[in-house]
Amino acid sequence: QVQLVESGGGLAQAGGSLRLSCAVSGRAFSLYNMAWFRQAPGKEREFVAAISWAGRSTYYADSVKGRFTISRDNAKATVYLQMSTLKPEDTAVYHCATDSRYTGATLSVKSSDYNYWGQGTQVTVSS
Repeated sequence: QVQLVESGGGLAQAGGSLRLSCAVSGRAFSLYNMAWFRQAPGKEREFVAAISWAGRSTYYADSVKGRFTISRDNAKATVYLQMSTLKPEDTAVYHCATDSRYTGATLSVKSSDYNYWGQGTQVTVSS
């Protein structure tokens, strides 16, 4: 059974930082691209960042580029999202997800390309 468990969310002030973690079990973590998505109340889920299976390539949504950094530790089967210079519009539930496609696939921003999801962790940024 594949499980993704996020942690690290919470309350932060605008301009502050948070680091999210996502621990994956039940799957060969190192073979698949990983991504973070977020969903704010009343809004659709949106792509945040993705990282390739070996960690050599990353891709970011324009809204977080230069402020967020995605990374992974394949030995620990964990993916991270370092969030800095937080803004109130970053408030959302953040979900990690594993790519359903083959090892080496190009990074995707489409949620339909990801087949396993964590339950999410709430991030709230106050102004």
